[in-house]
Amino acid sequence: MIVVAVLLLPSLGLMLFVMTRIEDRVLLETEPARHARRSHLRVIQGGRQAKAARHARSSRHLDAA
Repeated sequence: MIVVAVLLLPSLGLMLFVMTRIEDRVLLETEPARHARRSHLRVIQGGRQAKAARHARSSRHLDAA
């Protein structure tokens, strides 16, 4: 049993080392691509407010019945 433990110890150490390196590489923050746009979303004037007001009016109409 001790022989098996001694034989497995180096392989487990190597596996731990490799997994740590892989995690560091995956979690490394990279810079965005040079051609990537900073802000690609466009704001629609009154988009959410108009929709909320329209919803409030329709719900008042349904509540009156």
